[in-house]
Amino acid sequence: MSHDHDDRPQLTAAQAAAVLNPPPGRNGGDLVVETLQGLGATTVFGLPGQHALGMFDALRRSSLRYVGLRVENNAGFAADAYGRITGEVAPLLLSTGPGALTSLAALQEAAAASAPVLAISSQIPTAGLGGGRHGYLHELRDQQASVRDIVKSVHTVRTASQIPSAVAAAWESALTAPHGPVWVEIPQDVLLAETTLPVVSAMDASPRELYPRPELTVAAAHLLSHAERPVIIAGGGVVRSDASGKLRALAEKIDAPVVTTFGGKGAFPWEHPLSLRSWLEDRHTTDFLEDADVLLVVGSGLGELSSNYHTFRPRGRVIQIEADAGKLESNHPALGIHSDAREALADLLEAVERREDPDAAERVRTVLEKVRVRIEAQDLTLEQQVLAAVREALPDTAPSFWDMTILAYWAWSAFDARRPNTMHSAQGAGGLGYGFPAAIGAAAADPTKPVLAVSGDGGAMYSIAELATARQYDLPLTWLIVDDGGYGILREYMTGAFGETTGTELARPDFVALAESFGVPAVRTAPESLAADLAKALAAPGPSVVVLPALLRMFEPTHL
Repeated sequence: MSHDHDDRPQLTAAQAAAVLNPPPGRNGGDLVVETLQGLGATTVFGLPGQHALGMFDALRRSSLRYVGLRVENNAGFAADAYGRITGEVAPLLLSTGPGALTSLAALQEAAAASAPVLAISSQIPTAGLGGGRHGYLHELRDQQASVRDIVKSVHTVRTASQIPSAVAAAWESALTAPHGPVWVEIPQDVLLAETTLPVVSAMDASPRELYPRPELTVAAAHLLSHAERPVIIAGGGVVRSDASGKLRALAEKIDAPVVTTFGGKGAFPWEHPLSLRSWLEDRHTTDFLEDADVLLVVGSGLGELSSNYHTFRPRGRVIQIEADAGKLESNHPALGIHSDAREALADLLEAVERREDPDAAERVRTVLEKVRVRIEAQDLTLEQQVLAAVREALPDTAPSFWDMTILAYWAWSAFDARRPNTMHSAQGAGGLGYGFPAAIGAAAADPTKPVLAVSGDGGAMYSIAELATARQYDLPLTWLIVDDGGYGILREYMTGAFGETTGTELARPDFVALAESFGVPAVRTAPESLAADLAKALAAPGPSVVVLPALLRMFEPTHL
């Protein structure tokens, strides 16, 4: 059997000489950072800990830029945002036990949102592994068991020579569709032990492409070409795979209205005649989707939020394109196409026949008018005014990161993201504290653009410590804190369900004074001055805080 070696990495003469004479003073941590550099990483996030010091010491000898946050979970959110914004792997360096465990909520969000985060955690010394109770600091019986249900893959290291292969395999896994978080675990003694192994050179960890099966493309194209009322639901997979252009071309070729999920914000132009926007928590939209005779769902699992809390009951044929096999047909029977959204849309675009529907745009206008009338009947002028002020102040290309707060719930449905991959929230896993640390990750990814974070006062308290991080790295981000004195959405939920609240009201600090104590300029604003104050803060260099004292309400749900 012959083998073709032409595509394998080749060493230059100088590199070959360096292999035979590796520099002294290197340890297992150096193998980690050398592998990351060889794979193309430029920035790493994390927080040092006793067992991980070998990795952090090696950073000093590398060209990697380190962004250190104050809490591991926030470091995970920052890495998540970096991965979403760049489409590249975001390394996250963690210590053992409490440090590793504190990152898990962020990794759950990365998994839900398909963000390529490479978590590299230390472990107790090799002698302590195996499930015994040796009494090491940070010891867990099985640390991997705590992460296995969250991440895409787990990669274990027991010797220094395994480090490059494990990190490369994890990297490939993180970038293979669907993107997601992965976990590498390396014992303390392996990271600290001096190594004479050669310096790691170029690494190849190209992700496997996920193409649609051709017979399924033919079947889907036939259904769409001959549909009377086709509609498209575009999810986060369209944004992740950079397929917005192909989505628009397909929609225009078959005159199909498009609604974007909350994770798919920006995947389709908001003002396009075929755009149903993002009003998924609305019965008028749900009725329209149910009436479609062929419904193309791209990059969405039609989960709780995307299905109007599982009240959606499609009557026509469903075609579902999804890279995550676990989401394929998990909620509705469909012609399931296991594929990256971009590849599947490209093939469909070639295969479908042009179809004209002169009534499509008018049917879209009718639905949007019904939605407008429903919202306007609820006396929610303040909420719409605040959201419009944010839109006015935010440059079109500036990314925004929204915590789980009432203004974000409004934004999911009513905010025009204007560009793909610019609006992000924690709606995948739904944990608090995402907005500000995620904005830190985005600002680290591209410091040439201002970044906006939006939180409530409850969510803001999860990440106040990261004001120090924003100041330390002088990052261009503005944090809008909507202060209503409690967990606003939970206040509404509990009042609606039980008539009174428990645990929702909060004592909170003077956010302006608190921000200024970190050296971060801050201003207290009002709805009337919000647009001007936000625009000024976003235009200024470095971090800033804008505090809006306001009690916002949600629009009435239609699923109850």
